[in-house]
Amino acid sequence: MTDTAAGRAPILVYDGDCGFCSTSARFARRWVDGRERYAIEPYQRLNPAAWGLTAQQCSTSSWFVTADGRRFGGAASIAAALRHSAIGWRPLGVLLAAPLVRNLAAIGYRSVSANRFRLPGGTPACRVDDSQRR
Repeated sequence: MTDTAAGRAPILVYDGDCGFCSTSARFARRWVDGRERYAIEPYQRLNPAAWGLTAQQCSTSSWFVTADGRRFGGAASIAAALRHSAIGWRPLGVLLAAPLVRNLAAIGYRSVSANRFRLPGGTPACRVDDSQRR
């Protein structure tokens, strides 16, 4: 936990240069977080270090930072965002954080991340080298 992240409103950070990630963030703004329980921002508009993150971390994975500064990356960021969302989405967030499902979600997230340039909304700019992946 970093002092600069603690005490702020929760935030979901994503790669704004990635078309797939931006499309997913728009979906989350519209359908998942309709009551604005947390910010959803591309890391390019933030100072990632203020949230205890690096630009490389943010370019290869989404991150959810809670009000008390806890950081969740990858599939865990999606689960945390859902748990902090409107009531209808919370059970899915709890399920994604359950031990067995958490492992499967992490595998699925890594697969999506590795292929995000091939997915709807994706562009060649979405491609992340294996050496950059966490």
